Amino acid sequence: ILVMKFSPKHAIPLSNITVFGGSIANTLLNASKRHPLANRPLVDWDLILIMEPLTIAGALMGAFLNKLLKEEVLVFMLVLLLSFTAYNTLKKAIKMYKVESAQMKTASDAGLKESELTTVAAEVEEDNEEEAEGALLDDVEGQDDDTEDGGMVDVGLQENATLQKILEEEKKTPMGNITLLVVMFVVVLFINILKGGGAFPSPLGIKCGSKSFWVANAAMVGWIFTISLMARSYLLKQYHLKRSCGYKYVEGDIQWDEKATIIYPVICALAGFFAGMFGVGGGIVKGPLMLAMGVHPKVSSASSACMILFTSFTATTSFVVFGLLVPDYAIVCLSIGFIATYVGQVVLNYLMAKYQRNSYIAFSIGGVVLLSAFLMTIQSIVSMAEGHHSTSSGVCGKD
Repeated sequence: ILVMKFSPKHAIPLSNITVFGGSIANTLLNASKRHPLANRPLVDWDLILIMEPLTIAGALMGAFLNKLLKEEVLVFMLVLLLSFTAYNTLKKAIKMYKVESAQMKTASDAGLKESELTTVAAEVEEDNEEEAEGALLDDVEGQDDDTEDGGMVDVGLQENATLQKILEEEKKTPMGNITLLVVMFVVVLFINILKGGGAFPSPLGIKCGSKSFWVANAAMVGWIFTISLMARSYLLKQYHLKRSCGYKYVEGDIQWDEKATIIYPVICALAGFFAGMFGVGGGIVKGPLMLAMGVHPKVSSASSACMILFTSFTATTSFVVFGLLVPDYAIVCLSIGFIATYVGQVVLNYLMAKYQRNSYIAFSIGGVVLLSAFLMTIQSIVSMAEGHHSTSSGVCGKD
C-alpha cells in the first residue's frame, strides 16, 4: 500500500500469500525440531487445538465489525492495540534477557575447583552405596509384605504404565489433533465459499444479508464452537489422566484444567476478534499472547507459525477462488515470503545457539509488532494528508 500503491482489495491478498510463503518455511524448519526441555515435538499441538478454533471464530465476527466502522477509527484502534502489544512483549523480552544474563553469571561463578569436584564425586558415590543398601533391605521387607500390600503395588504399577504410555505418545506428532484441525478448516472454507459476500457472488445464489447468508454464518460459527468443545473435552481428559499418574510438567507447559480451558480460549477469541476487525495477521496477536501465557519462546514461535500456516492457507484459497489474487505478483510474494523467512529463521537459530538466549525470539516478535504500529501510523498520516476519507460500507457493501 505504501510503496507499490496497491489498493487494499489487492494488497491484502498479496500480503496474505507472502505470509503463507513464510509459514511454509517456518513449518518445514520446525517440523523436525524437538522441545528444548522434553522429548516431544517443538510444536505444541494441544495448544493449537484449543487456541485456533476460537481464534478463527473471533476473526469471523471481527471481520463484520471491520465492514461497519470507518477506516480512521479502525486505524486509530489498531495503532493503540499494536503499541500496547509491542510494549508488553518488549517488556517481557527485557525481563527474559535479564534473567538469562543472571543465570549465565551464576553458571560462570559456580566453577568448582578440582578438589571440590573430587569431594562431591566421593559423596555421591557414598550416597549411592547407602541407597543400594537401603533398597536391598526394602526388597527383603517388601517380600514379607507382598500378601498385605499386593493391591497397592498393583496400583503403583498401573500408574507407572499409564505415565509411560503418555510419555511415549508425546514423542510423536499427534495426528488426531492435526486431523481435527484440518477437518475444521475444510468445512469453514467450504461454507465460506458457498455463502459468498458483498464483493463476490455465491455459487448457490445466496444474497449477502439474506436469511440464508446469516444461517450460513451461524452454521460456520456453530461448527467452530463444536470443535472447540471437543478439544476442551479431550484436553480435560488428558489433564486428569496426567494428574492421576504423577506426570511432571516442564517450564512453559500449560496445565489444561477446567479453568485454563475456558480462560485461554476466550482470550484467543478476543485476539482473533481484533485480528479480524483490523485485518491483521493472526501471528501479530498470537505470538505475544502465547508469550504472555508463559509458553516457552521457542514453542511459542513454532506453534504460532504452524497456526498461521492453517489460517493463511484458508485465506489464500478464498482469494484465489474469488479472483482477488494477482497471479504474477502472487508468485513473487510467495517466493519472497518463503526465502526471507527461511533465512531469518536460520540466522535467529544461529544467534540463539551461539549466545544461549531465547529472549531474542521475544525481541523479534515485539520489534515486528512495534514496526507495524509505526508503519500504520505513517499510512494514516499520509492518507489524511492526501485528503482520503472513508465511510462505512456496511456488511454487504463493496469497497
